[in-house]
Amino acid sequence: MKQKKFILEESEIPRRWYNIQADMPNKPLPPLHPGTRQPLGVDDLAHIFPLECCKQELNTTDRFIDIPEPVLEKYKYYRSTPLVRAYELERALGTPAHIYFKNESVNPLGSHKINSALPQCYYAKEEGTTNVTTETGAGQWGAALSYAARVFGLEAAVYQVKISMQQKPYRSMIMRTFGATVEGSPSMSTRAGKDIITRNPMHMGSLGTAISEAVELAMTTPGCKYTLGSVLNHVAIHQSIIGLEAEKQMEMAGEYPDTVIACFGGGSNFGGIAFPFMRHNIKDGKTTEFIAAEPESCPKLTRGRFEYDFGDEAGLTPLLPMFTLGHDFRPANIHAGGLRYHGAGMIVSQLIKDGLMHGVDIPQLETFEAGVLFARTEGIIPAPESSHAIAATIREALKCKETGEEKVILFNLSGHGLIDMTAYDQYICGDLQNYQVSDEEIAKNKIGA
Repeated sequence: MKQKKFILEESEIPRRWYNIQADMPNKPLPPLHPGTRQPLGVDDLAHIFPLECCKQELNTTDRFIDIPEPVLEKYKYYRSTPLVRAYELERALGTPAHIYFKNESVNPLGSHKINSALPQCYYAKEEGTTNVTTETGAGQWGAALSYAARVFGLEAAVYQVKISMQQKPYRSMIMRTFGATVEGSPSMSTRAGKDIITRNPMHMGSLGTAISEAVELAMTTPGCKYTLGSVLNHVAIHQSIIGLEAEKQMEMAGEYPDTVIACFGGGSNFGGIAFPFMRHNIKDGKTTEFIAAEPESCPKLTRGRFEYDFGDEAGLTPLLPMFTLGHDFRPANIHAGGLRYHGAGMIVSQLIKDGLMHGVDIPQLETFEAGVLFARTEGIIPAPESSHAIAATIREALKCKETGEEKVILFNLSGHGLIDMTAYDQYICGDLQNYQVSDEEIAKNKIGA
């Protein structure tokens, strides 16, 4: 049997992030000021975000960006993460495809989110910030941000989507263990939260509501900056460490991916693994297929409209050019809380328009079926979000079984599911269901101001 696991030496860990904006044939449209509708500059964004993140957000010229040494030192605690050949999954499927996964679940925080939490908190600390705030769905980002804030001596306040807090109570406990304060969103602690509850007292929250509250707190609190775990360009830049490592590891394996797959909420882990490989399609004529796997109940990539829309429900964020279901879209209470977001990031939205990637939507039951099969073959219980990528990978591998084609498939295992066992128990007991969104439900949601 060939080698199963590929790990880089410490000296081989990339020292620069990759910025796909420099190579895109068509740059993303600019974010707009919600009041004036004029393109935003660095100074405009710096009222909310750390300044260096703002510079990266609008950087369309520098292909590579140096990783600050203090961040790189923290990366070395858990990077590189393994690239693994999924031999047992291949056998169970009877496929001639070669399946590899990048295992981002092995770091102490359990998901890829720490890759961006560390630099965002580092940049905030460097400019004199004392507090950071953010939103979180399933809680992986909130946990990562809470830990990174503690590493760099910052206070953290997290707004967690209320339904996710109920479904995954241990995640909020993890955040509090690291010293963060945690509120279920919508809450009564912000004007945005109060307004949402007034309109709908039974609102169970969405990433859009939690973003509204976190942005409001950052705007009204001296010494506080907002941090974001997905959607924006600078987050994808930080996450490119995943794909840059995977490039070197695929070389070690002696193969190159025909297909790259990741789950999709706002685009952080997808961009992280896909963009370094996608540059070879753009620059070198490679023909790798890129697939973003989203929930059937939140299908912005496959059924959303490309428009300028707010990134939050209350309309406090800049207007972003995105594929969106509408900023007041209320996704079903699926267990993949990290994917319950109404819009796609600006980079991904432009790449879809240009035909460089595409989305697929996966029903909830299919994702858990895939997650259980992966657990029983590879011994890792995946997060419900990551199971979307596994389900899409299984679809592609079974196509290879039908055609006899020996494709190389690479997917990102963005996190483990060890704090999601209630969801697995419900699936095994037959208590979960699929959720579909009608065209009428999509049409009634508000897009833009």
